[in-house]
Amino acid sequence: MKLALIGYGNVGRALAALIRRKKSEFPFKILGIHTARHGTAVDPRGLARDPRFGPAAASVEAFLDAAHAEIAVELTTLNPVTGQPAIDHMRAAFARGMHVVTANKGPIAHAYADLHDEAVRRNLLLRFEATVMDGAPVFNQVRNNLPGVKVLGFTGVLNSTSKIVIEAMEQGGTFEEGLDAARRMGIAEADASFDVEGWDSAAKTAALANVLMDARTNPQAIPTRGITRLGPDRVRELNRAGKTVRLVSRARRTDRGLSLRVRAEVLDKTDILACVHGTSNLLLLHTDLMGTVGTVSVSPGVEQTAYGVFIDLVEVLRAVNS
Repeated sequence: MKLALIGYGNVGRALAALIRRKKSEFPFKILGIHTARHGTAVDPRGLARDPRFGPAAASVEAFLDAAHAEIAVELTTLNPVTGQPAIDHMRAAFARGMHVVTANKGPIAHAYADLHDEAVRRNLLLRFEATVMDGAPVFNQVRNNLPGVKVLGFTGVLNSTSKIVIEAMEQGGTFEEGLDAARRMGIAEADASFDVEGWDSAAKTAALANVLMDARTNPQAIPTRGITRLGPDRVRELNRAGKTVRLVSRARRTDRGLSLRVRAEVLDKTDILACVHGTSNLLLLHTDLMGTVGTVSVSPGVEQTAYGVFIDLVEVLRAVNS
């Protein structure tokens, strides 16, 4: 299948390398890449390993028209406040009869119901496995492996940067030193305040609730308290007492509707939520038929996020060919 990539950062490059490695098994071909920074590259024969970028297309719409792809892959930077311009990119792809795969949680956190309905109306697919846990199966798990299950709630530790910062302070460093370490690892958002103030977790919480619980919410509607009030002295005091802090996402159904929140919580170090470190993440789904089931992603990197996108591409390929 023919792909058009919107955005070409670390995930986009890792995805392109993965597609080349698996080309004998999965016939994907990247015909175009559009970026705000490097410009635009389009080749109907498929782009080379090191594509030559020319001037940026006048718009994403013009790029998609030139690429003539079957799947648009949206990989731009998170905007947790509005989800734009990624939402408009996806709508432009739908209008051109393209399936959409994204690693950008913003559109799923802000406009999932509308985007899903538009895709269904146009007989197109929308997939987004890489938006919450770096490619570890969450949405595909529920859709494909838990038929008839109702998700009653979830509990998750879903932000890596906040854990890196807390662990740096536990080891004698400062808040800023921990943040710098997360930046060097390439895991912090472009605006790292989104991580430590809880907006990344709020966006993931909204995305999970929208997809799994039909919440029709957005990150701004979720009460959020990040880790910015934490200082090294307090973190080390907790550490000596056998406790730590994690940024925890929680959702549950109540008689009055859905209760959603993101909060920095003090936990015993033996708590399952405290047992994920560094870039590792944990999500527990609380269900009616399966009780609580969990997914753990152990030390994922950009390659795992790229694989999450690849999973979705394969699912679209199989659906189209079935």
